[in-house]
Amino acid sequence: MCLAVPGRIVKIEGDTGDIDFGGVIRKANVTMVEAKIGDWAIVHAGFAIEILDEEEAQETLKLWNEVLERE
Repeated sequence: MCLAVPGRIVKIEGDTGDIDFGGVIRKANVTMVEAKIGDWAIVHAGFAIEILDEEEAQETLKLWNEVLERE
């Protein structure tokens, strides 16, 4: 199962971006998308596969938080 949690791109160097997932920074290849610093991205298997707008990213995070609060 793949969990699609958005992260914000905080740094790009060459083909690699630093993605901030709520304070946890992970590196991902950003060559599959048109990424820029500040964008929200979905990352799968080390690759940014989709760029989201701010509203969509925040709504997704809100829904994930609701699920986690039920546990």
